[in-house]
Amino acid sequence: MFPRLVYLLVLLVAISGWMLVEFRGSIGRGLRMAAAWGMIFVGLIAGYGLWSDIRPQILPFQNAEGDRIEVRRSGDGHFYLTLLVQGTKVRFLVDTGASNVVLSADDAKRLGIRTDGLSWIGEASTANGIVRIARVTLSDVRLGEVSDSRLPAYVTDGAMQVSLLGMDFLRHWRLEIDGDRMILTLR
Repeated sequence: MFPRLVYLLVLLVAISGWMLVEFRGSIGRGLRMAAAWGMIFVGLIAGYGLWSDIRPQILPFQNAEGDRIEVRRSGDGHFYLTLLVQGTKVRFLVDTGASNVVLSADDAKRLGIRTDGLSWIGEASTANGIVRIARVTLSDVRLGEVSDSRLPAYVTDGAMQVSLLGMDFLRHWRLEIDGDRMILTLR
């Protein structure tokens, strides 16, 4: 840590010395130029930090062609699919180890499911701990050419950030993982 700090200090002194010599007659102009470069640097850092949020709009992760859907691996190492559920786009984490479709409380709310009126019939063990679950039936669930008019699912009251797409829906597809791509082909 100390050698890195010394290096940065020497670099700062060198750049500051150059700026003083270069702009000795017009310090104001030099400070404006330094501020402009500082803003460019901050903008680049912000863009890098926001890349994971804006990347899906710039470079789509999900491409559908007929009975085939190709999905690229996300920066967090998972695969995500966006399905049309009852007319609303819902982003799901593809979970081949899950038997069921599980909706986060936020996604359930966006779909018009009132969680205060649900019967919390059981519990599930998740990576975030034990959560309560309630069974629901989703009408009109679509991915590419596949639609399911009565898909059983569960709503959780746990702290899930994204809904899970389990084998209840994935059974319609043959899954193949090729490096950073997941290819779903209609059975």
